[in-house]
Amino acid sequence: MPKPTIEWIGGADGAARIIDQTRLPVEYATLDITTPERMAEAIRKLELRGAPAIGVGAAYALVLAVGNREFGTEGAILDAIDAAARLVKSARPTAVNLFWAADLAASAARAAKGKGVSRIRQALFAQARAIHDEDRATCRKIAEFGQEILPDGARVLTHCNAGALATADYGTALGVIYRAHELGKSVSVFADETRPLLQGSRLTAWELMDAGIDVTVICDAAAASAMSAGKVDLVITGADRIAANGDTANKIGTLGLAILADEFAIPFYVAAPASTFDLKIESGDYIPIEERSPEEVTHVLGKRMAPEGVKAWNPAFDVTPARLITAIVTEKGIIHKPNRQAVAAVLGKSGAS
Repeated sequence: MPKPTIEWIGGADGAARIIDQTRLPVEYATLDITTPERMAEAIRKLELRGAPAIGVGAAYALVLAVGNREFGTEGAILDAIDAAARLVKSARPTAVNLFWAADLAASAARAAKGKGVSRIRQALFAQARAIHDEDRATCRKIAEFGQEILPDGARVLTHCNAGALATADYGTALGVIYRAHELGKSVSVFADETRPLLQGSRLTAWELMDAGIDVTVICDAAAASAMSAGKVDLVITGADRIAANGDTANKIGTLGLAILADEFAIPFYVAAPASTFDLKIESGDYIPIEERSPEEVTHVLGKRMAPEGVKAWNPAFDVTPARLITAIVTEKGIIHKPNRQAVAAVLGKSGAS
């Protein structure tokens, strides 16, 4: 399997080690993150990316805020934790795992109030590690449930990166593919290059090749031709936030794939943990969509590809309505024909609610 995208090094006063995803696939390099400010920056700059992975990073940002610092009162350490939570939650607006993990870690610290500064510190670190461990287990469960939708010999199209680089283990959408490979199924993958930042060609192709899985990179614009030519059996993507009715936000371009899959009668699947569901949001109409720098569109890998001064619009995500999604694979089971009732039947009250 590819290397872990995020690790904790040392004890409660240690550091978070991440793979710098902005340098892949040309160079494999890691960064040791030692402050919440640097973690927020890493998330903002996409050095650490992927909804589950940045959730883990958010929890560790709170741990980094207290580290081995001395706090005279419980109020002082809780203030530092809350400040770090606000900081890291400001890094990116769409992926709900970021908010869920920061709030969960901060709540664990507050629950230890009255037991002393040391116990607050311990509770915070234990919760951050639990979030990390839970994501590993969640990936495995999603992968197992996903075998129901992935037949032997499947030709799969995926978009962006929902693999080991986006989680604490071996991924959501790609985790289903990894597990199929381990079980001896023959699976081949078309990876959309995923403009503007090429997470498909840079990251998905890199980790699938590292795992020995047959992968072919295609331009985003070639997806329709691949489907029309009968080269795609199913589409599976990850997600950054899913509303209570099953509407799903994912990397920009996902909506187009779902429309194409519907046109060509190809199943369209989403794989995501319960923590990606925002059950407070009724529909995708209310999912905040991050807009990033126009330079990500006008430049490719730092080189200008558009005229100087031209305007560019750069939404990082789009929303696929639930009616275009065949099923959502979670660690709690598969939500077929997702709608509010189907989501509630599988998840109950879980999710980032």
